Amino acid sequence: MDKHLINSLWFMPLTVIASPAFAVDYFSIEEAQQLLYPDATAFTAANLSLTDEHKSTIKSLAGTRQRQNEQPVWRVEKDGELQGWFIIDDVVGKHEYITYATAIDQQGNVLGMEILSYRETHGGEVRRESWREQFVGKTAGDTFKLDEDIQNISGATLSCRNLTDGVKRLLVIHEQFLRPAQ
Repeated sequence: MDKHLINSLWFMPLTVIASPAFAVDYFSIEEAQQLLYPDATAFTAANLSLTDEHKSTIKSLAGTRQRQNEQPVWRVEKDGELQGWFIIDDVVGKHEYITYATAIDQQGNVLGMEILSYRETHGGEVRRESWREQFVGKTAGDTFKLDEDIQNISGATLSCRNLTDGVKRLLVIHEQFLRPAQ
């Protein structure tokens, strides 16, 4: 190869090939509400404003920090009677946010969990019903250890871990701030 050509190649900028972002929206908030509470007659916004002290309490009880100051919450009723709470949250998968919804009954039991938006290129297996069903019946007092209480999915470890931590955090939020408000 020509010596001048080799020297000129040395100064050429390198091209980086990156995989494109991958985002799929599976459900709107309203669709997820209907899936998780099919008999509900009313969803009333009851967003929580969390102080630094609240966030510190959540972290100490849940073991994971609360990033948002505002937590999107809906009070769910059927014919005027409280059925539970519908909470929207985001956790980081590996690089991008996963938006999910959790339904919690008035006693603090998980009724279900749905993935609304998944933005990662890998790990979308957390959408599998069999994986999400592991949370049904869980309470804030239950353990949430990945690979023991909640199965891990190979290739989706970060998504599994962060969703597991997120559901635990939402149960703590229910226990601390929603249950007393009933």
